[in-house]
Amino acid sequence: MITLTVSLQVLPDHLGPFIEAIRTNAERSFTEEPGCLSFDVSQDLTDDHHFVLHETYTDEAAVDAHRSAPHFKQWRAAVAEHVVPGSQENILARRLFHHHSPEADR
Repeated sequence: MITLTVSLQVLPDHLGPFIEAIRTNAERSFTEEPGCLSFDVSQDLTDDHHFVLHETYTDEAAVDAHRSAPHFKQWRAAVAEHVVPGSQENILARRLFHHHSPEADR
């Protein structure tokens, strides 16, 4: 499995439109892409304009399919409009192991 972790900073006064855009991207990625196994969006507790995305894909081909999906093009347009230029960092990694509690689904 492949994980993609994305860290980014949202422009001041852009939280509402950004959250709407990432919610749409995350939902469509998970529901429309068979290779997307999970897509979590987290908002920093100390800086509400900082977000971290945790995505899990079956393999690198699934990541490539994600990046070529029509909704990803819409997401990229939203990034250009709502994210601080140069603040986005993407980390692609191989998942070695995973622990999951039933409480995590609440």
